[in-house]
Amino acid sequence: MAAQFGRRLRRGATTTAVAAAAVAALSASQAPAAPQPDGADDRTAAGATPPGGSAATGNSPYYTDLPPLSTGGETGTSADVPATGSAEAGIPASVLAAYKKAQQEIAGTDAACRLPWQLLAAIGKVESGQARGGKVDADGTTFSPILGPALNGQGFALIKDTDGGAYDGDSTHDRAVGPMQFIPSTWATWGQDANGDGRKDPNNIYDAALAAGRYLCAGPRDLSLAADLDRAVLSYNHSTEYLRTVRSWFDYYKRGTHEVPDGTGVLPADTDTSTSSPSPGSSVPGGGTTPSPEPTPPKPGGGGTAPDPTPPPATKPPGFG
Repeated sequence: MAAQFGRRLRRGATTTAVAAAAVAALSASQAPAAPQPDGADDRTAAGATPPGGSAATGNSPYYTDLPPLSTGGETGTSADVPATGSAEAGIPASVLAAYKKAQQEIAGTDAACRLPWQLLAAIGKVESGQARGGKVDADGTTFSPILGPALNGQGFALIKDTDGGAYDGDSTHDRAVGPMQFIPSTWATWGQDANGDGRKDPNNIYDAALAAGRYLCAGPRDLSLAADLDRAVLSYNHSTEYLRTVRSWFDYYKRGTHEVPDGTGVLPADTDTSTSSPSPGSSVPGGGTTPSPEPTPPKPGGGGTAPDPTPPPATKPPGFG
């Protein structure tokens, strides 16, 4: 059964004002500019505010459920996970494997970033409920597309179509796609083929997790530093509430997690079905099958250097999110 969005972040001017205040409190600076390659001579100063369309998700809606107060007595922060624990601490097997694989891959090419897989898990929880509780096939691809609402400016950002509907099935407006909720224009730059099937598929958890990791690690970030981690999360979705929610799940998963079978993960509780906006889990308009991700931009170069991102067209109101 498709997971749906429930409680949502308020958008527009309110979001912008709150975000600005929060970033100042968190890091004594504004959020960073759009991620740039390591060593880029023209990198925007870390104190700059990102362009309106630079967020990986297009500042799409997300789950706002917070974790329980404890994981059931588990402690410790090692990568080894306990065999048992609270239901909320369970991460579906393929999803968990994708996060750990992404951490290992990035540790081998960009060790200075110090990406923790628990950060990917926190973002995956907030963006898609861990791929709708781990409803993926043996290759890690979701059984049906996970799509956000059309970014048509009606309560959300305005991002006109950038992919001809190849990723999101929408040739009028973009939608966030897949378990890590990339907008197509961002996926075109950051998409990865992590499972070696020759495709860069945003609906594949392995591809999406590695892409998210590379995006978060862009530039000279060290995610073991709180300020850098905050900047990375804000670059993913420029919202204080988003940062607070991701941070809560990150801390929760660091205290202990365990593997559960695919398809049995706990879905977010805020499933308000009264909203008229399409949500992750909605079928592709006019079809209902996963759109074939035909575009396959070049893989990023070695050594952990992220590709030069091309922000989406400036169709979103400046300062949105």
